[in-house]
Amino acid sequence: MHKDELLELHDQLVTIMEYFKRQEGVDENLFAPYDQLDVEPSHVHKSKSEHKHAVFVLGNALASAMSEDEFSSAGRLGKRMKELADDAERRI
Repeated sequence: MHKDELLELHDQLVTIMEYFKRQEGVDENLFAPYDQLDVEPSHVHKSKSEHKHAVFVLGNALASAMSEDEFSSAGRLGKRMKELADDAERRI
């Protein structure tokens, strides 16, 4: 994936995150790991690796917000996103 495509995906995931933040019943601390990264889609000066890591961390949080338990489809997706985020973080 090219960096511009990754930035677009990152931007779309942030839009989804903002939707979830407005919903009742969603843990307000769920997106804290993403917020702590300080990597936003508009930060084009950040590396592709940093954006990739941010996308996986955000994807994990979004999957957790949608999951009923760790065995649901979203729960399994969240687990995989966590693995990918950890791998991406090692490559930064």
